[in-house]
Parts: sequence; structure tokens; C-alpha cells
Amino acid sequence: MAENAGLPDWNRLATLSDAELPLLETALLIARDEYPELETGAYLAMVDGYGRRLSASLSEGLDIPSKLTAINHFLYKELGFSGNARNYEDPRNSYLNQVFDRRLGIPISLAVVHIAVMHRIGLPLEGISFPGHFLVRLPVDDGILVLDPFNQGRPVSIEELRERVTPHLDGLAPSDSQLFQILAPATARTILMRMLRNLQTIYQHQGDFERVARSADRILKLSPDLPEALRDRGFAYAEIGYRSGANADLTRYLQLRPDAEDADGVRNLLIEAAALPKRLN
Repeated sequence: MAENAGLPDWNRLATLSDAELPLLETALLIARDEYPELETGAYLAMVDGYGRRLSASLSEGLDIPSKLTAINHFLYKELGFSGNARNYEDPRNSYLNQVFDRRLGIPISLAVVHIAVMHRIGLPLEGISFPGHFLVRLPVDDGILVLDPFNQGRPVSIEELRERVTPHLDGLAPSDSQLFQILAPATARTILMRMLRNLQTIYQHQGDFERVARSADRILKLSPDLPEALRDRGFAYAEIGYRSGANADLTRYLQLRPDAEDADGVRNLLIEAAALPKRLN
């Protein structure tokens, strides 16, 4: 049986506060869904080892820019982590065991690795749920440093941040207060749900509705009764012929969002789902 040391229980995640929810361990829990024989303890030990190696190599009294240079060299040059620009939609980019094994990922999975390693050397790196491209931030005395894990941890200037976010604001440059809100630290729950939404989108494009349902189900383990996740799981259940599950989820979605723009479409799907042959889960 695969080792499950140190991992939380899916059925308890909703009871944990954002501060209690372990980011790396829960990301590995997501990976165990796809790789049930995953030896999670080996990856936790690997990250601990990275932390020890870094701690031993960083001189005492080193300033923050010098530390970041050394950390980036270790992660992205010595270990060889990099962004998988060539095959961005590969679901392996979102499963942490594959990210560690292949040294390839997308912004958010590389950010989880970066955050985990930095925390082990006492640097409170945080995620930023930036539109389109996940980033990380490090609080410093005079503000924050924003880094891009997908591009070898390089710093991102305020001008580039404005440029990156403008297309997501209907072409309008953000005000200082807007940008400050966008750069707020993301909770572990927010990061994990975004990872799962990425997987859900990939599997949706592939027409793999069993994995779409699984991804939405795991989002609901983190945030029960989230309307969009209920709707998405209900749609996926309908696609795979799980009538009672589709009916329960879509009915609950309409209870929570009776005036949603897609409410009529959901009601029509409920009628169609009622005509599906019954299937056991």
C-alpha cells in the first residue's frame, strides 16, 4: 500500500481554516487521485532535503536579493525546474509528483514548489492568484518583491505587473489600489482550488468527464456548496450517465443561484438528465 504519511484527509479539509490547511501536503493529496501508488513521504522528505542543502549554502547575514539569487540558482539551474511552455496543457504539469520527477510545471505548480522550499529556510514566500499567470511574493521591509516561478523566479517590476493585468481589466490600466488588491497573498485554499480548476479545464477540453467530475468534487471538499463547482460536477455527472448525482448537484446549484445567467440551461439539463438510464455510482 502507498505511503500516506503526513497527508490530510479529504473529508476533513473543509473543517480546516486557511491557516491550518497544508499547501504542499494537500497538493500531493491531489496527485494521489491520479497516482494512487504515490509514495508521498518521499516527496516531503525531498523538499526537506532541498531546504537543508539551501540552508547550508547560504551565508549568515546574506541580504534578501543575494539570498533570492542563490535560491533561484539552486531551484532553476542546479535542480533544473522550469516552466513547460512547450506542452502547457499536459495535466502532469499540475500533479506535484510529476513536477518533482520531471522538473516541469506551470506557474502555480512551480509556485507551490518554490513556496515549500522557501518556507523550509524561513522565508515566508506567498502565492499571488494573479490573473492568467500565478506569481509569488516575498514581504520585505519596504513592501513586497514579486517573483515569477515560471520564468526561473525572476523579479517582476511594477510596470510589468500593470502591463500584464491590463488585458484582464478590459484594457484599462489598474489603479494603485486595484493593483494592491490583485497582489494580495493567496490562501492555501485559493491556490489548491485554482490548481483543481486548471485540471478541470484540461479534462473538459479532453472530454474526460470522469476526471472533470473528480476535479469538481475535490474543489467541493475544500469549499462545500460552492455553486460553480456543484454545477460543473453536475454537468460532468450528466455526461457520464450518473443521473442521481447530476440531479442532486444541479438542483442544489439552482437553490443557491436561482437567478444565474445559465439557470434556464441547467433546468433544461435536469429535464434531460431525468430521461437518462439510471446508473449506479
